[in-house]
Amino acid sequence: MAHGRGEGSGRRLLRRCAERGIHLLLSPLLWLALIAGLMPVDQALAALPQGNAVKDPSAILRNALPIEAPDLQDLQRRLESTSDDLRAKRWSALAGTAKRSQALLSSRHDAMLAAVPADRRPQAETLLDQLKPELDALVEASQAEQRDPFLEARRASLDTVGALEELQVRDFPFAIPDEFDALPRLLGRATVAIETSKGLLTAVVDGYNAPLTGGAFVDLVQRGFYDGLPFIRAEDFYVLQTGDPKGPEEGFIDPTSKQERTVPLEIRITGDAAPIYNETFEDVGRFKAEAVLPFATYGTLGWAHSDEKLDDGSSQFFFFLYEAELTPAGLNLVDGRYAAFGYVVDGMDVLEELSVDDTIIKARVISGAENLKAHA
Repeated sequence: MAHGRGEGSGRRLLRRCAERGIHLLLSPLLWLALIAGLMPVDQALAALPQGNAVKDPSAILRNALPIEAPDLQDLQRRLESTSDDLRAKRWSALAGTAKRSQALLSSRHDAMLAAVPADRRPQAETLLDQLKPELDALVEASQAEQRDPFLEARRASLDTVGALEELQVRDFPFAIPDEFDALPRLLGRATVAIETSKGLLTAVVDGYNAPLTGGAFVDLVQRGFYDGLPFIRAEDFYVLQTGDPKGPEEGFIDPTSKQERTVPLEIRITGDAAPIYNETFEDVGRFKAEAVLPFATYGTLGWAHSDEKLDDGSSQFFFFLYEAELTPAGLNLVDGRYAAFGYVVDGMDVLEELSVDDTIIKARVISGAENLKAHA
């Protein structure tokens, strides 16, 4: 995204975003100031929501869990913080972080176990036992200054930490408004395998933060709704969209009511107890709000709706194709207008190859189906 002053740079910014259908979350006065050249682009960009600079989908999902687990989250942050040192090849610093992570696990092992509900502690104990050799491998790789083994040990350690954190989730974190009682809801997470004509994608759907959006999607996957549907829109560096059923309808027709089922816009803001419904960040005057599930990584799952209404999304969804120039870390350009409800966690190479010439062969839920409820 270009930075600069004057009419040329402002118009270039607007045109580039408009070409990709991106709506910048600026007030009308800021728009006019930007177009007229009365405000530097840098200043206008400062009015955008700050977003979440984390771009790894697994890290975003860990951070989005509704838990308070200070020991595990401290360990998670230590491990995630090694990226800068690894890029700079600061191996002594990496070794120090790895050793401190080992010490934290050793000293807080019992507290980590006690924080898990009693019926899940056997599983937690297995995971804690698994984490020790993974951190040992991290120390060994850092001392040997071996990048690839370090990355593999860190990935394994973080996966285990994430699994431990999920065991700490207790009750569903908020009440869904009564007006949506008839809609399916995902009260937890589900993993979905999407077989396409180019290969397999695996996505995690987050019902903790988008229960109605995630519930609608998982319900349609369970019904086989997406099987055989083509990708209908593909824009480089922006979106890949599907979910338009065969025939004249544009969404899912409920077999009982014979009416199109629609889903409200649902976005949970970081720090809020529950999502906002059918309102954008702009509508509620929170221009710098951060979504718990941000459009901040390649393969973010987003729920489509028309330009005219926020609550007419029914079945169509898109994969957000993150481009750093248009959506730099900390400057999310689509957050607050569309609902993110999950992330592709495997198959990025397949996603890169998909186009309007491709189809979804079959989508299926491979874990978490028990978290789907048909209605309130």
